[in-house]
Amino acid sequence: MTRFEAAGTKLDLAPGARIGIIAGGGSLPVEVAASLAKQGYPPVIIAAEGEVDRKSDLAAYETEKLALEDFGSLVPLLKRKRISHLVLAGEIRRRPKLTGMRPSLGLLAVVPTVVMGLARGDDGLLRILTRFLEKRGIKVVGAHEIVPELLASGGPLTKAEPRKSDWRDIEAARAAAKAIGALDIGQAAVAIGGRAIALEGIEGTNGLLERTRQLRNHGRLAGKTRGVLVKCAKPGQELRADLPSIGPQTVEAAHAAGLAGIAIEAGRSLILEGPVTIARANALGLFVIGLPATEPANEQ
Repeated sequence: MTRFEAAGTKLDLAPGARIGIIAGGGSLPVEVAASLAKQGYPPVIIAAEGEVDRKSDLAAYETEKLALEDFGSLVPLLKRKRISHLVLAGEIRRRPKLTGMRPSLGLLAVVPTVVMGLARGDDGLLRILTRFLEKRGIKVVGAHEIVPELLASGGPLTKAEPRKSDWRDIEAARAAAKAIGALDIGQAAVAIGGRAIALEGIEGTNGLLERTRQLRNHGRLAGKTRGVLVKCAKPGQELRADLPSIGPQTVEAAHAAGLAGIAIEAGRSLILEGPVTIARANALGLFVIGLPATEPANEQ
């Protein structure tokens, strides 16, 4: 057995186990695939059509394409490839359109699940789909169970650390992020001058930071400096998919927005391309800090 340990959980894989990765955008699918290959478990990449932006980095692995509207064929595909474990990794920017789904026996089985999921927020959809897959014998595992080093640790992670005034922003943004998380809207918020000024919506974290940059000249913010981005898991979130994450682009966008730093939940958030992300934050003078989690890291 090979044992991966992360966030208080242990994942045992038998020799010859087949692991699939439903790959979306960003570097997370690349990092998960590389870790699995290094451990002797070359993954099968199931590329979400129109979502993967690091195709060249995944070219070395066996790959199948899957249109979001063809979700009904996913379970037969997994069975055909003898996949026992599945990782959901990367950003999926859109949801499947019911009107675009291709008729099939597999679709008839999954439509009630998709309809229920689409009526809920992102976490509700992921939770329902995870249970659907596991009822059919596919074990869904978190990216952090495969690559535990991606999990943010607690305390300062950069040379720079928050000032006293930054902690007011951290607390304000964290409270706001948890509030919108409870509504399954987003995972991030920005605070400047001790009050939340922008919340993450459907546009994602980069969109939030671009909006913050544009607000810098707003009358109520003019003259205010610094500010903090906080990302944290939604209350009761399904931790095997869509954990909050930051990467080099987040650092660049936070700097462009004039922020002093980024705070994320330790043990419940991912730092993608970790060495590059922290090095870039150091070069730009931003702090990155891991906050104590408000819920157990292994809650599911």
